[in-house]
Amino acid sequence: MSFSKLTLIRHALTAATRRHAFPRDEPLDEAGEAQAAALRGKLEADHAVTAPARRCRRTAELAGFAAAPDPRWSELDFGDWSGATLKEIGERDPDGLTTWLADPESAPPGGESLGDLNKRVREAMAELDVPGGDTVVFTSGGPIKAALVAALDAPETAFWRLDVAPCSVTVLYGRDGTWTVRRVNADPEGSLR
Repeated sequence: MSFSKLTLIRHALTAATRRHAFPRDEPLDEAGEAQAAALRGKLEADHAVTAPARRCRRTAELAGFAAAPDPRWSELDFGDWSGATLKEIGERDPDGLTTWLADPESAPPGGESLGDLNKRVREAMAELDVPGGDTVVFTSGGPIKAALVAALDAPETAFWRLDVAPCSVTVLYGRDGTWTVRRVNADPEGSLR
């Protein structure tokens, strides 16, 4: 029996990541550039995919991959909340934030619901569940958390109980639509082969 391997890499550091802010399409910062470059030669895959965001594409490039863009791996669309921190949103829209955190079908104003993110990530994962497939995906924290929720068959609200560090490695193995979790938040400095 042959399994598929899915290696998920969260993009390296950005100014928004350092602020714990909902991202816009920002570039990697100087430390992020070095972090992503340190991945070169540590990852192996037959196929590479990236979310379209600059921070994800640049992480893939510096890691040594010519990755095909797939918008299904994009970060959750935070709409009007993009660029703000949870604290700032809580101060300006406490009821909206409370609803959003409790209801996976709620969305930030002008944004996307957690349910929509989970659906598109599950679709992308199903497409990559090919016997013998070995894919690396450069994405953001939200899609990685959505992939873990899917692999664990956890309720959608489990998303909020997961954390994914910048430039960390998460590895899943799939077979016939069932995923197992091999690594979460692994340090790229360790052996990844």
